[in-house]
Amino acid sequence: MALSEVSKALLQAQVELWNQTFSFMKSVALAVALDLRIADAIHHHGGTATLPQILARIGISPCKLAGLRRLMRVLTVAGTFTTIQQPEASSGGHDELVYKLSTVSRLLTTSDDDGETSPDKCPYALMRGATVWEMCGSSDAVNASINNAMAADSRFLMRMVMEECGGIFRGINSLVDVAGGVGGAAAAIAAAFPSLKCTVLDLPHVVAKAPSVSNVQFIAGDMFESIPAANAIFLKYVLHDWGDDKCIKLLKNCKQAIPSKDAGGKVIIIDIVVGSSPSDVKLLETQVLCDLDIMKIGGVERDEHEWKKIFLAAGFRDYNIMPLGLRSVIELYP
Repeated sequence: MALSEVSKALLQAQVELWNQTFSFMKSVALAVALDLRIADAIHHHGGTATLPQILARIGISPCKLAGLRRLMRVLTVAGTFTTIQQPEASSGGHDELVYKLSTVSRLLTTSDDDGETSPDKCPYALMRGATVWEMCGSSDAVNASINNAMAADSRFLMRMVMEECGGIFRGINSLVDVAGGVGGAAAAIAAAFPSLKCTVLDLPHVVAKAPSVSNVQFIAGDMFESIPAANAIFLKYVLHDWGDDKCIKLLKNCKQAIPSKDAGGKVIIIDIVVGSSPSDVKLLETQVLCDLDIMKIGGVERDEHEWKKIFLAAGFRDYNIMPLGLRSVIELYP
């Protein structure tokens, strides 16, 4: 998909802004690596170690393996560690990454190797005593903050979605914007395609605060329970908030709500695909920093292999990815 020069410039500006916003996460990642003595763990194995070897040496819970992988991805992109690949039959045909001390990380090694145990709750819940979604339900201020942020994002992004890949909405008679907040994205879609019936599904406390939007209907409900039937389901920046099990459950509900591919059924996803433009180092760095940030609420920024895994587990057969700056537009077919 060839982008216009205006869209390219705006999307690159967003990459730069987000990179500056999340660059502090590199310092956070380095601090965590020091606390866990990851360099010592790799040094203990002779200067190279696999992720399971690092996990066992630093002494944290095995359930933190995925989080450790994401931390190491940030530290690798930042140049603290390097990686090599070795064939690994047990990893389902995928090469296993081996982490290696760099000149930088050799300066982090110490003489002793105590480990520590990390808790299972996400950092936000540990700090607040409730998840961000529980806080949204109990605090009008938090609810308004989240909804306003998503509406602002929609004002920026949806214009380019319509200009660069608006064809994904052609031929659709009805669409449900799941977790669509106060309707910013749905309003943009409805304005571009007046004959398209647009519905926003969100929790009661969100719908209660939604403004009146032309050609957009609001329905209160729980996306993990059921989703209203439509030709297409729209998920903008939703799946990255949840772990794999929740995503699979949600996608199964989406699949039940749409017709077959031959009848025009599909799910449209806008989310980060880590490594979508591997030659763009600034973009990749920003994506992995976003991944480290979303860990605070238990979310995940996924690469294509990780996306494919949950798509197949939810019963979908095919997908198409269109990179659009930091994020990508994904068409998912039953």
